[in-house]
Amino acid sequence: MGAPRKYPDELRERAIRLVLDARAESGTSAKGACQRIGAQLGISPETLRVWVAKAEVDAGTRPGVPSEVAERLAQLERENRELRRANEILKSASAFFAAELDRPRR
Repeated sequence: MGAPRKYPDELRERAIRLVLDARAESGTSAKGACQRIGAQLGISPETLRVWVAKAEVDAGTRPGVPSEVAERLAQLERENRELRRANEILKSASAFFAAELDRPRR
């Protein structure tokens, strides 16, 4: 589980919508729109720019890996690491017990 979010989801969605609308209506640059809307809402323009970029990728209007896919990939990588670790433990255990079986008994 990640760290708690600084901004509520409603504010994030509203800010993204405002930036996209401002860009569409006035034809301003993404940077200018993020600076203006960010100042109005008390959000860092860079934070707002990242949110907008991520929203565009998720919507398919910008190339990149959507959030769902990135989250699933991270989950699978974690699971893969866990399984590799378990396999190493099992290999070590089987080597240990095989060595015990090979020892001569008194």
